Amino acid sequence: MIDGQGRPIRYLRLSVTDRCNLSCVYCRSAACGEPVPREDLLSLEEIVRVVQIACELGIDRVRITGGEPLVRQGVVKLIRMLRESCDIADLSLSTNGLRLASRASELRRAGLDRVNVSLDSLKPARFRWITRGGNLDDVLAGIERAQEVGLEPVKVNTVVMKGINDDEVVDLAHFALERGLTIRFIELMPIGEAIRSGLWRSAYLSVSEVQRRLAMELPLLPAEPTQGGGPAQYFRVEGSQGAIGFIAPLSAPFCAHCNRIRLTATGELRPCLAHDEGLSLREPLRQGDLERVRELLIRAIREKPQGHGWKQDQPTTTTMADLGG
Repeated sequence: MIDGQGRPIRYLRLSVTDRCNLSCVYCRSAACGEPVPREDLLSLEEIVRVVQIACELGIDRVRITGGEPLVRQGVVKLIRMLRESCDIADLSLSTNGLRLASRASELRRAGLDRVNVSLDSLKPARFRWITRGGNLDDVLAGIERAQEVGLEPVKVNTVVMKGINDDEVVDLAHFALERGLTIRFIELMPIGEAIRSGLWRSAYLSVSEVQRRLAMELPLLPAEPTQGGGPAQYFRVEGSQGAIGFIAPLSAPFCAHCNRIRLTATGELRPCLAHDEGLSLREPLRQGDLERVRELLIRAIREKPQGHGWKQDQPTTTTMADLGG
């Protein structure tokens, strides 16, 4: 599982649905159209077959994404199936948190290791505006419950937007540190609704500026990477159990160390978040041609691009809802 740039690929991001119960302003439009027909989605059994083959080739980390994965029927069953039949060292899930409080316990029992939760504001009205209808209290309850049942480290993801929520970065950092959470501040990316609406050009803020603001209020000390092997640069604060991370896909691209591939809910392999082209596994899966699935996995990895190309104004029509980030 070495790509054409010599990078070892060990991490599969697995979208299980394009549906979401939110429509965040940087992700998808309020009128996002009809979801993919159910028959076009990979079944739970088809997903497991892909992961089994990927693990045989060297994948050992799997993250379940969406859309919002907790709206997919059978997601708990899928986690149990993956844990029982695939050799996965780290099995995690990204969620908007709305359904997490009610599902955290069964997710943990099924074999899930940890969760990432989106949290772009601590102000209820602002949170509702960014997410187009989300209830902040539901997300906070989900974070708390995830910690209680041991889905740790619980990571909180904040997309920082200039003039929208950048005035909250210190408060969000304190929120995480006081609760032993890991918060990651993420640069707004030119993808999906953020690029179509023009939001990216008006609201982009580098995380180096976020780090500068935080350093004026908090004594940031370099920290070791947390579980998961992602691209964030981490810091700690003396006396706190939490951590602060910064993810800078544009101002400090980490493509040279990218270790992941993605599978859409309809079975399309995408070697990069920023590239719309992929290889479809659905037909060979449904024909029972598992050797072809294996060949396509190897091909996708070998053809993984050197970088995302966003600085060259490469257009990306894919949304975060298609690939889960």
